[in-house]
Parts: sequence; C-alpha cells; structure tokens
Amino acid sequence: MLLTGLDIISNKLPRVLKGRKTGVVCHAPSVTSDFEHITDILHKSSGCHLSAVFGPQHGLSGETQDNMIEWEGYSHPRFNVPVFSLYGKHRKPGRSMLENLDCLLIDLQDVGARPYTYVWTMKACMEACAELTIPVVILDRPNPVSGMAFEGPVLKKNFYTFVGGAEIPLCHRMTIGEIAVWINEEEKTGCDLTVIRMRGYNRKMIFDERLLPWVLPSPNMPSPKTAIVYPGMVLAEALNISEGRGTTIPFELFGAPFMRSTDVLNILKKLSLPGCSFRKHDFIPTFNKFEGEYCSGIQIHVTDYSKFEPVYTAASIFKAISETSDGNFKFNDPPYEYEDTLIPFDILSGDDGLRKALLSGHDLRGERERWKSETDKFTAKFKSLAFYPL
Repeated sequence: MLLTGLDIISNKLPRVLKGRKTGVVCHAPSVTSDFEHITDILHKSSGCHLSAVFGPQHGLSGETQDNMIEWEGYSHPRFNVPVFSLYGKHRKPGRSMLENLDCLLIDLQDVGARPYTYVWTMKACMEACAELTIPVVILDRPNPVSGMAFEGPVLKKNFYTFVGGAEIPLCHRMTIGEIAVWINEEEKTGCDLTVIRMRGYNRKMIFDERLLPWVLPSPNMPSPKTAIVYPGMVLAEALNISEGRGTTIPFELFGAPFMRSTDVLNILKKLSLPGCSFRKHDFIPTFNKFEGEYCSGIQIHVTDYSKFEPVYTAASIFKAISETSDGNFKFNDPPYEYEDTLIPFDILSGDDGLRKALLSGHDLRGERERWKSETDKFTAKFKSLAFYPL
C-alpha cells in the first residue's frame, strides 16, 4: 500500500509540528488517498495550529488556467487565516508572511520535469525560512515519470531562473522530497529541513489511480499521460508552435498553421523513436497560441513508458518541423516566466546546446550523448541521497 507524506501525518502528527503555529504551502492535489485536503486536516487537528496558507502558480485550487496569470492573496473564507500568493507580487515569502509561524509545511505535487515551477517555489520557501530559522517539513509524493530514465541536459548555473534553480536533468526521477534535500545540500540553503518519506513507494511505479488519485496539479496537466510527454514537449512553450494548450490533450498534441504534418510524420516514422508512435490530428486551439486558428497537428502516442525518451523525442519533432517549414519555425524571444534576458528555450532545456544543434541542423544523436554523459555524473552523485532505490 502506497502512503504519501500527507497520508502518514494525517494518521500521526510528527513531533516537529506538534503545538506549532504552522503555515502550509499547498494546492489542489494536496490530498490524502481518500481526497481529504491538507488544509482541512490541519484545521481540525488538535495537535497543531493552521496559521497561514500559501499557494503556488495556478492558485490554491488550480483556478488560473495559463502561464503568467498571477493571482493575489486573500483571507480564507472558512479558516479565517491569510492565504498568500507565491505567484504574483511575491514568489518568495516575505518576512511579514512568515514571522508569526513556528513551522512551514510543504505539500506540492511535482510532475518530474525540471521547468515545473512548484519545486522552485519550494526552494524560495526554504531560502526564506532559512533566513528566519523557521523549520520546513516536506511531505513527499510520487514522481509520475520516475519509471523513465534521467534524460536531457543538466541545468547550468548561468541559466538559473524561476523555471530551474538546481543542477538537475530536464527529465528527472526525483521526488519532491529528494529535490528538497538536493537543494539544501548542493545550493547551500541552510534550511532546517525534515522530509516525511512515503511508504510502499517503488520508483518504477507507473502512476495509477488505484494507488493514488490524480488531481490536476495544473490546468494543462489533465492526466498522468500528459506528464509522460511533458519533460520534452514543455520546450514547445518556447517555440512558435502550439503545444496543444486550448485542447483537451495538451503536450500530447502539437502543431501550427504553417506545419506540414504529413511531411513531419514521414520523418518521424523513419526515425523509429523508441516507445512511441505518431498520428496526424489537426486542431483549433480555444486559447493560447493560434487561438481560433486551424492548426495542422500531430498526436504523440506513448506505447512503452519504459523505453520512451521524452526529451529526445521532442527534439526530433522540432528538428522535423524545422526541416519542413520553409523557414517559419522560430525560437521565441524573452520575456518568459520572469526572465527578460535569457532565451526561453535555453532556460527550459538547461543550456544553449540543444537550440544551437537545432539551428545548425546537426544530427541530434550528439546531443543525446552529451546529455547521457551529464546525467550519468548526476546519477552517481544523486545515489548518495536517494530515499528510494534507483
């Protein structure tokens, strides 16, 4: 039986929380296996005092649909405590938000791709709490793509932004608790950190509703299938093609009015990319890029989760589009996610190597080998702190 960190503390409150004025960083998926939300658990607990709630990107209930839609705080209507936004005026909690707290509890569902912002909200909270000597407790949760290999570039320090703040691969197998420990050690955060580890978790598990409910961690992450393709197709956010936002299967679907999907399909089929197949599927986005325009499109079908390479597959897709689009394929300029200088594709991928390879038309197998060298070094270092067997 799989028990998340929240399942564990809902049965027995850890000593670090007992009698403490506790703030909680959470969102819609911060629920037990029987769908009870963390704020309800803490509010009714006689062992600690819910004193503040903090919400990340997309709001406390997942209500803000798209990227860069900020929201601001309010007073919680049922609990009569402040709700602070960490995706608006503040992305790092200020002193006034934390000074009345004895402890900060964090329960956020990550999806295993480095650009997903919840991990970096956690990092900002750890830094803020370290400055005020407030202990932080992380409730661990599964990584829905932990059964896939480490893949993609390891982020370089000169590309740190709000979509990446530690030297980890683009597609990683780490749980949010493991990332917290990595951040604390490698980024020298100095946080008084406790991680409530899961019980019964196997890193090779495929995320299954029978093990744990899938509650949308963000509006465009509708299912575990989305999470599987996301570590690669998130890069499309930095291109002038649609990543399928405004459809019911974002990131599985991609396209553009200028894309020649039949030509792209022919190239992709010849590559025989492992663990996936492709099918022509045109669409008209209801919002985001090309809203209301007819897009020539393709859907990715993952056929073998264990063999699928999301980053290499996405890179191959972009190369095929570039080769068949008569110069229409472009990399977007800044700004992107609070970054005004660095190129969006580079901060998502982790460095400028993949962008330069795509621009040059070089064989992407060289990039794949470069990533493998980087992830091998990362894995050797990560093994020493991994909570769950690799």
